[in-house]
Amino acid sequence: MAFWKIIDWIGSAMGIKSEKVYPALLTETTEDINLLLVCVEGGTFQMGGQDNEAREEEKPVHKVEVSTFYIGKYPITQAQYRKIMNNNPSHFKGDDLPVEEVSWEDAVEFCHRLSALTNKIYRLPTEAEWEYAARGGNKSHRYKYAGSNNLGTVAWYSGNSGNKTKNVGAKNDNELGLHDMSGNVWEWCHDWYSSAYYKNSPGKNPKGPASGPYRVLRGGSWGSGADGCRVAFRRGSTSAHRIGSHGFRVVLVP
Repeated sequence: MAFWKIIDWIGSAMGIKSEKVYPALLTETTEDINLLLVCVEGGTFQMGGQDNEAREEEKPVHKVEVSTFYIGKYPITQAQYRKIMNNNPSHFKGDDLPVEEVSWEDAVEFCHRLSALTNKIYRLPTEAEWEYAARGGNKSHRYKYAGSNNLGTVAWYSGNSGNKTKNVGAKNDNELGLHDMSGNVWEWCHDWYSSAYYKNSPGKNPKGPASGPYRVLRGGSWGSGADGCRVAFRRGSTSAHRIGSHGFRVVLVP
């Protein structure tokens, strides 16, 4: 039984209504995957492009509330992917490099298999969860990139990557202790992509449009310029698309 469920059970037995207690860090060890997960406490934030670099698809800035969730401290690595999927499609090879050449469909299948093995709910982050976490959650300093206004300190991008991926965690983390949310690999999100979605987005736990031709990618990559690594930058791609700059990280539903 999960720690926070034990707390609820004890409180209920004693007639005490208690708030859930979420450990700050969890480790998933099934199949020796050693997946570190950071707790992102729920809260509200201003989602969208908030400076003069903002694109039309990042507007309007709007208030969003998200519930508490856990997210991978790093993008899924090739070693982790291989242990669950029994293959490694990556162009750039290395156990501690982020897996790439994965489609949205591959990333979802990884989550399904990991969920079945652990009897937990693993999935891709929603676009709102991704941006909230990248911005530092309720500890945000409102940086342009994930953890800094100085891109080179937190990201591998076109200006410093040497045109290839790098080991996860080699750059500084953000306010929540998350690494590589700017640069290294683009990260698939759960949502369908629409450039106009922000005009009609729900205010609480938005999950994107009901359908569409593309899925959301966030964060920029080793081949991106500085603009693409901004935490507000958003783009879409077909769910079957596999290239050497597409990867992902996972969310655990508590």
